Amino acid sequence: MDNMSLYLILALAPLVGSLIAGLLGNIIGRKGAHTVTILGVAVSALLSAYVLYGFATGAREVFNENVYTWLTMGGLDFSVGFMVDALTATMLVIVTSVSLMVHIYTIGYMSDDDGYQRFFSYISLFTFSMLMLVMSNNFIQLFFGWEAVGLVSYLLIGFYFKKPTAIFANLKAFLVNRVGDFGFILGIGLILAYFGGSLHYTDVFAHVDSVKNATIELIPGHPWSLMTVTCILLFVGAMGKSAQFPLHVWLPDSMEGPTPISALIHAATMVTAGIFMVSRMSPLYELSDTALTVVMVSGAITALFMGFLGMIQNDIKRVIAYSTLSQLGYMTVALGASVYSIAVFHVMTHAFFKALLFLAAGSVIMGMHHDQDMRHMGGLRKYMPITWITMLIGSLSLIGTPFFSGFYSKDSIIEAVHASNLPASGFAYFALMASVFVTAFYSFRLYFLVFHGKEKWRDAAHDADHNDHAEHHGLGPNDNPHESPLVVTIPLVLLAIPSVLVGMWAMEPMLFGHLYQGAIHVDSAAHPAMSVMHEEFHGTLAMVLHSIQSPVLWLALAGVLVSWFFYMKAPHIPAKLASTFSPIYKLLDNKYYLDTIYYGIFAKGSRALGTFFWKICDIGIIDNCVNGAAKTVGTIASVVRRMQTGFIYTYATAMVVGVLVLVAVWFWPLISG
Repeated sequence: MDNMSLYLILALAPLVGSLIAGLLGNIIGRKGAHTVTILGVAVSALLSAYVLYGFATGAREVFNENVYTWLTMGGLDFSVGFMVDALTATMLVIVTSVSLMVHIYTIGYMSDDDGYQRFFSYISLFTFSMLMLVMSNNFIQLFFGWEAVGLVSYLLIGFYFKKPTAIFANLKAFLVNRVGDFGFILGIGLILAYFGGSLHYTDVFAHVDSVKNATIELIPGHPWSLMTVTCILLFVGAMGKSAQFPLHVWLPDSMEGPTPISALIHAATMVTAGIFMVSRMSPLYELSDTALTVVMVSGAITALFMGFLGMIQNDIKRVIAYSTLSQLGYMTVALGASVYSIAVFHVMTHAFFKALLFLAAGSVIMGMHHDQDMRHMGGLRKYMPITWITMLIGSLSLIGTPFFSGFYSKDSIIEAVHASNLPASGFAYFALMASVFVTAFYSFRLYFLVFHGKEKWRDAAHDADHNDHAEHHGLGPNDNPHESPLVVTIPLVLLAIPSVLVGMWAMEPMLFGHLYQGAIHVDSAAHPAMSVMHEEFHGTLAMVLHSIQSPVLWLALAGVLVSWFFYMKAPHIPAKLASTFSPIYKLLDNKYYLDTIYYGIFAKGSRALGTFFWKICDIGIIDNCVNGAAKTVGTIASVVRRMQTGFIYTYATAMVVGVLVLVAVWFWPLISG
């Protein structure tokens, strides 16, 4: 099989499964729908692993060819093509392997849902869209994949389209991403205008040196660096897709979709698109310290302040959602520090342990009869042992416990930021260090509330039975949770394995080998963080031993101990702290009032502006002008119409009178003279 056929099959297999399940779902039934979609994603996953293995061993070369050109306009070609290198191959493995686990898990989680076939069609289409995004060799195809994952995420978040909160959440995600995508398309426009008139990556990168010192006047008389403006506009798109402050507000609300979607969107696909894009565009970003600083500051704010929000959430899925936001901040900070390979490394480790956490949370929700409130849980360890141990593994990896995958990538980011020479690196380092404690606190707050302590669902059910206004959708007072079926727990176990081992296996080749040579460009002289990391790396075991002397490990341990004390030994303290520091708690509970600001100022303001143009400008001015002219003509016509009587003597009289008037006008000067 030639390379073109290989990559076409890899990209199109999920699309074929999606179309069959979506168009023929009623004919092939539930079993047929999940069979064809799982088969399609499995084919892509196996081929992706084969491709990455080829790059890891040096047996495979970079592939960059067009499949076909669909439009030629003014010398510009719009084509569909594939650029497959080690960076692409890494993303392919991440996307397809996590997607495969989500597909299998969905069989059990969505077994009673009426939209079963439709759901499988959507998630397979989502996978295809992401594959097209990461395999693209030009900005037009990149933008197609970019918009396609946004569209399918809209469909998935609003999967329960009769639920008002789900409709609000998917509309919010769609609109916020439109803001980011507006910046993204402006950046692509600048690339087309100034980078040689081509949208193919290789052509753009080849033209970088000729425009690296070019300027552009956004405001007449005030020149800006073209490279800085272009990179920041591209990053605005990444801020929307990868949910960076201040365009992060859509991601927590996306929990309205079914749990498998949370794992797919939050772990390995849509939210990593921005990280991948900036890594791919590293030859551009390396030429603008200003753009890198913007990237670093945005990531640092997201990592710390979104973690604070996770500390007070009671919905099990929302805690993990804010964890995703925080971890995306870590990846973005790594991009700002020019350690792109470490950012991609954290994308990979995070994909496995975050998918594990979301799917384990879904298993808990199933066991609790779809009650998601952690205050109604407790003591689930003895009822759901597989879910318990896999959730513990995911949490340990998330907080960066030595020997777990998250440790290697998370600690590498912190060390790289410490070695960075950008002006914002000091703030970013502080934010990440503080976030270590915060992450450990909210992660084990979730763990202790769900799996240890008193079995609180009995009290919740009892209160609901004695309160006509109380809503309780979970277990009854005499019910017990149950472990999920094998089709749910097997993906948990399979995801738990790389959550422990993949970091140790992949760290050296991904960070310090030649895997990404040619795929990622770093100017070591200007941004030495990666070189410093390479010099100080002496193996994964030495890294673990060094962590004992690092404050990172002790901050994480402190977060675990504080959460244990607060929620296991002295559960009255959190409520007392919330009361004592009520203004801070209220600020966090209202998510820094960003939703209020966006809705109150931007949404209502835009609507008020639209109403003004509609009622004052359109109806009041334009319609009155147009209708006024029509009314004037109509009034004159109604008067003239009365003169048309149809009688000959009327017309004869008018003619005589007219002749007399003309004669009088003609002879009047003679008479008066």
